[in-house]
Amino acid sequence: MTQVMKGVRVLEVAQFIFAPSAGALLADWGADVIKVEHPVHADGQRGFIRWSGVTFDPDRNPLIEGANRGKRSVGLDISTPEGREILYDLARSADVFLTNYLPSVREKLGIDLAQIRAINPKIIYARASAYGDKGPDRDRSGFDGTAFWSHSGIAQALTPEELEAPVTQGIGGFGDQVGGMNIVGGVAAALFHRAQTGEALELDVSLLSTAWWAAAASVNAIALTGQTFPAPSPKTGGAPGNPFMGQFKTADGRLISLFIMQPGPFIRDTFEHLGIGHLADDPRFADAHALMENWEAANAAMVAAFAAESFDYWRGRLKTMSGQWAAVQSLLDLVGDEQALANDMFFEVEPVAGGAPLRLARGPVQFNHAPTQNTRGPQAFEHTESVLLDLGLDWDRIAALKAKGAIP
Repeated sequence: MTQVMKGVRVLEVAQFIFAPSAGALLADWGADVIKVEHPVHADGQRGFIRWSGVTFDPDRNPLIEGANRGKRSVGLDISTPEGREILYDLARSADVFLTNYLPSVREKLGIDLAQIRAINPKIIYARASAYGDKGPDRDRSGFDGTAFWSHSGIAQALTPEELEAPVTQGIGGFGDQVGGMNIVGGVAAALFHRAQTGEALELDVSLLSTAWWAAAASVNAIALTGQTFPAPSPKTGGAPGNPFMGQFKTADGRLISLFIMQPGPFIRDTFEHLGIGHLADDPRFADAHALMENWEAANAAMVAAFAAESFDYWRGRLKTMSGQWAAVQSLLDLVGDEQALANDMFFEVEPVAGGAPLRLARGPVQFNHAPTQNTRGPQAFEHTESVLLDLGLDWDRIAALKAKGAIP
């Protein structure tokens, strides 16, 4: 794998998934990412060993591995003068400072923009936040379930009106992972800009702005019209007016999704693949206008066709169909999905305690078709002494820092 970030050093003072997932992707791409953790509490994510009723082995915790693979972990109490001095020493040789600490906390700990830039004027300063670094909610904390999902309007937009409350975010870390990729894009652009001009930038990515961008097509339309778009209740069968869009139940109760927005050019091919090719010669369905006028009759025939064969049959049968379709899968299905595996969407790391390798989802960008290669996530504080020795500290100084509680 081409290490496009080789030679870049990232100093990460962050917790949980949002900002650390950006550090993980930068590590995938070859950056040297040094993760700073409190010498007693560490990253709060390390305590999350129960998730949705499943208990993880702390040495095989996918929440830690996914967001921290390939990093080095240093235990530092940066609330102490001694710990902060070491952090500043690390910042002097870093290209990027990555944090998701709140503004008041950054100021108190001496890691806000002005304080870090006083140490290294050329460092790129990347802030991850819930609601952005300006405005009345600047110092308000949040997770993706609040800032990305609820506050942003996404939850409401996906909820049918008849439900009592908005649908919950069923995918943990959803906004965090998407937002992490946005941070990486900003860091890459800032590094390019610095290489071209010598200017170091600060950058901000919030969970709110991540949701705003993800929903931008709808947000733009709503901003223009002042009207929202209701979310219909999920139903099987084709959509009113266009039977070529909908969820169709197979003989064994699974679903095939059709999403043919412009049905005209696909009428004959779709009907033929469904085994009802004779309908393509029926004047009721001769073109897109006629199909939409007579959508109920077309839908009835399509529902019956799908119901006559199994899910696996349709997955094979529709592979040559020109119109857009998908097998409706679960995330568990995706783990073994032929197309996902063919595109190297997993890679393996060796866990610290041995045993079977851990499979981790790779980032969305692939260079030269090469699979991702990286090492496991670090144990808390695993690299403290080796990183300090690299900084030039001797063992007497390290022992003194331990005595002061600045390092573990």
